[in-house]
Amino acid sequence: MTGSKHLPPGSLLLAAPSMLDPNFMHSLVVLCDHDEAGAYGLVVNRPTGIALGKLLTDHPLAEDLHLPVHEGGPVGRDRLQFLHRRQELAEDAIALAPGVFLGGAVEELVDGLVLGRFGGADIRVVVGYAGWGAGQLEGELAEGAWLVGASTPELVFDAPRREGAWRRALRSLGPRAQGVEHLPPDPTWN
Repeated sequence: MTGSKHLPPGSLLLAAPSMLDPNFMHSLVVLCDHDEAGAYGLVVNRPTGIALGKLLTDHPLAEDLHLPVHEGGPVGRDRLQFLHRRQELAEDAIALAPGVFLGGAVEELVDGLVLGRFGGADIRVVVGYAGWGAGQLEGELAEGAWLVGASTPELVFDAPRREGAWRRALRSLGPRAQGVEHLPPDPTWN
């Protein structure tokens, strides 16, 4: 962790191999906010199998958008959000890390996708989010449930499959996570 007890926005939470909660097993969470009231982030490596066009039924141009929607977490599953690495969408967005932005104008997102100004590899659309109450994330970090790294565009956008993205992110942590990616979730599985 950093000098304060709260992680900065853009921190990447990597579920430890011992994480057995099915909502977070082998998950990568981009942390959006963490303060004394709690924390919230978005899981970025759990595709739902649903295309964006199926969710934006009120938007006439969105019908044919086959961009995969990801499960952002178990809370607020009626809430659609998106992360992106497109500077032209950043005006109404929050910069979480270099090249990783949260939100923006949905109209701009849809128009850019429909008109081919950018593609799905630049966007991570999520439904739901991960939320922690006051002190809860700090407790989970102290227990070793999460490893902490930094969000990069490559880790957030380039590896959509859960296992592959998680292993890649673990390798990015260097020596402090060496060999962790091959540990079973439960040591009794050996």
